[in-house]
Amino acid sequence: MPVTDQVKAKLSQLPDKPGVYLMRDRSGRIIYVGKAASLRSRVRHYFQPATLRGAEPKLRGLINSIVDFDFLVVRTEAEAILTEGRMIKEYRPRYNVAFRDDKRFPMLRVDLNEPWPRVETCRMDRRDGALYFGPYSNSIAARVAREFLDQRFKLRVCRPRLPDAEDHRHCHADVVSFCSAPCVGRISPEDYRARVEEAVAFLRGERPAILEELAAAMDREAAALNFEKAAALRDTLLHLRWVIKERHKGTRTLEMRAEEARQGVVELQTELGLAAPPQVIECFDISNISGTHAVASMVVAVDGMPARQRYRRFRIKTVEGSDDPRMMAEVIRRRYARVLAEQQPRPGLVLVDGGFTQLSAARAELRALGLGDQASAGLAKKYEEIYRADEPGAEPLRLPRDSAALKMLQQLRDEAHRFALDYHRALRNRLMRDSLLDRVEGIGDKRKALLLKTFGSVRRLSRASESDLAAVPGVGPVMARAIRESLVVYGTRATGGSS
Repeated sequence: MPVTDQVKAKLSQLPDKPGVYLMRDRSGRIIYVGKAASLRSRVRHYFQPATLRGAEPKLRGLINSIVDFDFLVVRTEAEAILTEGRMIKEYRPRYNVAFRDDKRFPMLRVDLNEPWPRVETCRMDRRDGALYFGPYSNSIAARVAREFLDQRFKLRVCRPRLPDAEDHRHCHADVVSFCSAPCVGRISPEDYRARVEEAVAFLRGERPAILEELAAAMDREAAALNFEKAAALRDTLLHLRWVIKERHKGTRTLEMRAEEARQGVVELQTELGLAAPPQVIECFDISNISGTHAVASMVVAVDGMPARQRYRRFRIKTVEGSDDPRMMAEVIRRRYARVLAEQQPRPGLVLVDGGFTQLSAARAELRALGLGDQASAGLAKKYEEIYRADEPGAEPLRLPRDSAALKMLQQLRDEAHRFALDYHRALRNRLMRDSLLDRVEGIGDKRKALLLKTFGSVRRLSRASESDLAAVPGVGPVMARAIRESLVVYGTRATGGSS
């Protein structure tokens, strides 16, 4: 494919500075995100004839698909790496598969909803209500920060969600490490949670006195000629300062995104002819495989930014088979019937994933509820067209690819798709997991629910001893033996083994 006029014009504008570039196809969709120490050198390399001739098939496919590109200048190469990682997770370009699978940067995660929260390392923000810090391009600094917090605040490092005396019997982290042993009551729940909150405050950069203490300790060791200890403290201090600095960079990036999102909201009012800027947008998507385990998601943006506490999930109840428009109609009916019944405020815009057909189904339900004046639109994936009316022959709206309004709607639609797909997978996995207990003769729904409530999961149940199982009300030694014989092998294999 020849180089387009848009690409030629932008190639001449590329600076010799670090940054991130975003390649777009003919529909304006981002298909690849990359980083560069020099934007001028890196991006121009793609469009040299020698590159295309010698490129692997995947790279040739990318180059031949590029119709336009954007770029963002940053201050350092390290910042380019982090920005690239965030944008890949945000846009999920199809040519970044290798990066997504193998090169996610580490993050620190703290789930304050757990009974005994801990700091753990992960490589993906699962949007599960936990606190995430990062991603960090320096994996060593992330590990040092986690170990430092575990030691300073004596946090647990074991993996069970609710550790007990049996877990402690195999652990002894309070003896060989620094754990405060909440599992056996050596610290009160209130005191332990206060320590976790202090660790979180440190990661947010709200406890500079801790860094000052480390610096003072380093100076004391150096003055006492304990140079090895001083060097170790110095290295820890440098890593911790780096982690806090990266946190502030992420905050600045978030502020820039929030400003762009607000611009998109204002622009959307003009483009759709709305009476006011749609400060609250509710977006819906459907997920099913051949009509099975069909679910829907509702994600919400406030001032153009995700408001995850308002997200909702729906299991489709009245539609069988693969019929997305009817499923969309069911969800719209259920959502806004509840809005009316509970006198909740209505959103500034209802957005559905899809074109004319899905929007027509949604608007029909809104009219049936007496909400015919509710602003609504559909965003179709193929050409990123915005459908505003459900009359046959109505022309969709095509916004410029660099439109802030279009980018905001695309991000919201993609978030709805991700949220629906995650729910669909979780539901499928849960049904597979629960079905393992159905293989045990004599276990009905009540016993199954009681066992899952007692042990938390089939995996932990399969690791329980016969005496533990027999102690569950209504089970007894005979049933406990049957459970062990049925689940120890099959259940462990099906749930991926013990952890």
